[in-house]
Amino acid sequence: QVRLVESGGGLVQPGGSLRLSCIVSGTAVWATTMGWYRQAPGKQRELVATILRGDTTNYADSVKGRFTISRDNARNTLNLQMNSLKPDDTAVYYCKRAGTPPFWGQGTQVTVSS
Repeated sequence: QVRLVESGGGLVQPGGSLRLSCIVSGTAVWATTMGWYRQAPGKQRELVATILRGDTTNYADSVKGRFTISRDNARNTLNLQMNSLKPDDTAVYYCKRAGTPPFWGQGTQVTVSS
């Protein structure tokens, strides 16, 4: 059974950093496309970043240069390093394993506020 569990969210001031982790079980984190998505209140869920099986990464324009997606194959974990955070980054962040069907984690709240 595939399971994704996110952690690392919290409250941070503008300009600060957070590192999100997604522990993956039931499937290998390197074996397919993995991604981070977010959903702010009243908005649709949106793509933040993806990492393909061959380690190619893609980012939303709004986070390029500030966020970094990575995999730790030994720990079967997907990570998202978030720097220079802005209030607009406030959202619930979700980890996703691509596929048919896709699998989602339960989400972790990130709040950027002074």
